[in-house]
Amino acid sequence: MAKIGNVWVFIEQEGGVIADVSLELLCKGRELAAELGVKTEAVLLGDKLEKCVPALYEYGADKVFLAEDPRLEPFTTLPYAKVIMDLIHEHKPNILLFGATLKGRELAPRVASEKLAGLTADCTSLRIDDFDDKVNKKSYTNKLMQIRPAFGGNIIATIVNTWDDPQMVTVREGVMKMDEPLKGRKGELVKVKVALTEAETVIKVIERVREDKDVDLKGAQVIVAGGYGVGSKDNFKLIYQLAEAIGGEVGASRAAVDAGWISHDHQVGQTGVTVRPKLYIACGISGSIQHRAGMTESKKIIAINTDPDAPIFAVSHYSIVGDLNAVIPQMIKAFKAKQ
Repeated sequence: MAKIGNVWVFIEQEGGVIADVSLELLCKGRELAAELGVKTEAVLLGDKLEKCVPALYEYGADKVFLAEDPRLEPFTTLPYAKVIMDLIHEHKPNILLFGATLKGRELAPRVASEKLAGLTADCTSLRIDDFDDKVNKKSYTNKLMQIRPAFGGNIIATIVNTWDDPQMVTVREGVMKMDEPLKGRKGELVKVKVALTEAETVIKVIERVREDKDVDLKGAQVIVAGGYGVGSKDNFKLIYQLAEAIGGEVGASRAAVDAGWISHDHQVGQTGVTVRPKLYIACGISGSIQHRAGMTESKKIIAINTDPDAPIFAVSHYSIVGDLNAVIPQMIKAFKAKQ
């Protein structure tokens, strides 16, 4: 049996600050590697980034491949893909994890295309299992089960890559749990010699224009979310008023976003953001499996719905059967009175 390669995580950084999704993937990568009996390795590209290496060890990296070169900063796809491909050919990893970010979604397909490997995008869960290919009458052991929503989020698909390694995926931010770092943990550092031609560095970033999001659901401790049951964009004012009264952020279900009542930045669920607040108040949200997957790890869930059989009540700690137009004003009044 061929030797199983290690689990790799592409580390995304901006100005020397490591992205949360990369730390989440290191924690997941460590879990997958432990099950396979292999190592977790981080791939860090850019310039003057050795200061980032200790944190990667603490979050689970046994080894860090560090490629430092001014031509790798700022990020452009072609040189990054070239460096990663050189590393893949030399070290032959088994699994390669990318964040489903603007960078990851741009870089991962190029690497997969160059390697002629499979790539599953926007995964929400990963696990190791055996796979029996009944069509081709082949059995595989210790394959990466790549789980993601499909058909507009209406079903959950499990995808297995039987092409040449590495098995490649992009993973959404927030869906993997970030463990506490193990302070003082050490690992191996491999400094990579960057070999790039002039043609591979022909692209230059002239200017970056960034627009900050108006909401940070991932870091919110209190979220008030509205669904299609809110009724209209105008009615969403009630959701904002409740969120303001209790010091929370405003979230939404996919149905409310698709209706144009609120922007996608506020969407919670498998096709939005995965959140773990201390308090989650679901208003007029029926509770589809896709939405529940993005908020069931909330510490306390309060659900308001006129339908006593709404699926959201199956995961809520407190259930209020009633019209949110009557319930929310009473909640706001109670909160203000308490203050």
